[in-house]
Amino acid sequence: MRLDDYNEDRARRAGELSGPTLRDMIERRVELLGREAPEDARSPALKRLFGEIAELAEPVRRAFQPPLEVSPARHRRVVILLPGFGTHPVRMRYMARQLERAGHKVKRWGLGFNLGVSPDMFEALAERVLSVRDRYGQPVVLVGWSLGGVIARELAKRHPDAVAKVITMGSPFSGTPYDNNAWRIYHLITGHAVDRPPVEAQLSVKPPVETVALWSPRDGIVSPRASCGKPGERDRAIAIRCNHVGFPNAPECIRTVLRELDDA
Repeated sequence: MRLDDYNEDRARRAGELSGPTLRDMIERRVELLGREAPEDARSPALKRLFGEIAELAEPVRRAFQPPLEVSPARHRRVVILLPGFGTHPVRMRYMARQLERAGHKVKRWGLGFNLGVSPDMFEALAERVLSVRDRYGQPVVLVGWSLGGVIARELAKRHPDAVAKVITMGSPFSGTPYDNNAWRIYHLITGHAVDRPPVEAQLSVKPPVETVALWSPRDGIVSPRASCGKPGERDRAIAIRCNHVGFPNAPECIRTVLRELDDA
């Protein structure tokens, strides 16, 4: 082998070991952003998407409203909340407080911001679920918002003995992964296509535990058909009148989650 060929081979191997370069990552994202959604994709209308902006003021409005009435839980559960894509668990803090007021034990997912799926994330989250189950001596209820609900469903498939129930809120588990207005942002942040995640997953397949899908006809980010699902893809679907951003804070949604916890 010539010296030039040897050096070129070493450089190639070094690149494989060190992972993609910054240029590779940028080029990959540019390519993903240039993609078009499949013809059968159905995203919410733009007027619905613009309506999500007003929901950001919800914490301010809540300060001028009476506290949410919460009844004591008939059965106290251990709950893990999974945030939506691009959000931090703090966005679900209000819901967590209401569930705790009812008597449930509520835990964060422990991974900070939800920036998309990866094998390491699934491994760490599985350890979290198993640890919480072992600590409290009972299967946990997973409550996932948007992408958090999709992740919760996949976790329940892998560890059904550790999960008592899955409740999804506006989670796009049915139809095509392009049935939403956030797939381009997902491509930009994660560097992989929504229909080609770096983990094995069959999103529409129902987990072997009770699975309830909360969806909203007002959702401006995820298509209602994607978050409602079809019979056989979930046990039940319940319509909630709120925006996508509002799922963790909407009184109707919180009351529904509390009822589902009592029925778990």
